[in-house]
Amino acid sequence: MSKSAAVFFLLALVSGITHLLMAQELVTTLPLIACGIFAACFVLALIVGRKFKFDPVLR
Repeated sequence: MSKSAAVFFLLALVSGITHLLMAQELVTTLPLIACGIFAACFVLALIVGRKFKFDPVLR
């Protein structure tokens, strides 16, 4: 896992926990929206950070 993916994972985790600790009457809060954005960025960072091996020799 790349450093940016780890950072986005931690940000999503913290914002999700913050949403759970806030008032329970609110359905959509700013931390919940941030959690979704950070989770999407986490998945994108996992895809982009994946190292593809290129074998120039065709067999």
